[in-house]
Amino acid sequence: MLGGASGYGRKVTQVRIGVQIAPQHASYQQIRDTVVELEQLGVDVLFNWDHFYPLSGEPDGLHFEGWTMLAAWAEQTSRVEFGCLVTCNSYRNADLLADMARTVDHISARGTDAGRLIFGIGSGWFQRDYDEYGYEFGTPGTRLDALAEAMPRIEARWSKLNPAPTRKIPVLIGGGGEKKTLRIVAQHADIWHSFSDLETLRRKKAILAQHCETVGRDVSEITLSAAFGQAAPAEVGDALVEEGVRLFTVGITGPDHKAGVEQVKAALAWRDSL
Repeated sequence: MLGGASGYGRKVTQVRIGVQIAPQHASYQQIRDTVVELEQLGVDVLFNWDHFYPLSGEPDGLHFEGWTMLAAWAEQTSRVEFGCLVTCNSYRNADLLADMARTVDHISARGTDAGRLIFGIGSGWFQRDYDEYGYEFGTPGTRLDALAEAMPRIEARWSKLNPAPTRKIPVLIGGGGEKKTLRIVAQHADIWHSFSDLETLRRKKAILAQHCETVGRDVSEITLSAAFGQAAPAEVGDALVEEGVRLFTVGITGPDHKAGVEQVKAALAWRDSL
């Protein structure tokens, strides 16, 4: 069974709660205040996303860029881990992205403490981002091939940078493609975010195990991550834990973050009841 996350790469059972704050339809002050509230409430991980336009609501509504936001979160917070759920590989040169991640990781360190960045990445899918910003959209297959090519470059760049990252930066890969995505997960990920329901997750978990066997890796080293969606955490959480999920995410979006914060509180209460 896929394991949990506390020092990624080890077999553990701790359940953690992450919150994805969508950087849309809200002022940055509102996002900043929500970050403060969530860290004080006791969430484990904060995520945003890597898009240039809203994914829901008014298509041209308020929106902010994700990686510059992560640098601000690195300074603003002191305990939570954080990252993009997920970075689009297509939008940046792989070596530059590695350097950005290393820098943000150092910004988040306190004294001799390790940094707190989770490096979330995927192949990309939102065509408007590509069209508006001048990136080649390609096909799902070519975008996944590009991700497969980028990951060794990112890892190699981390090994060359001075100063080096403060720790082995945990890599989260998001996506569920059975032939290519899950092979990349098996090769490179510490965390797999499945973007799937329970039944689909159960089937794809077995496929991931096959890819891990092929590349000579223990599948239990990979933490399984999933979202609650619109369901109450207590309704779906236990079944997902039985399937090996150890990182759960709640989504918050503007213009009103209050409803999302209430779901976070319910998720934390469920986590603390385990």
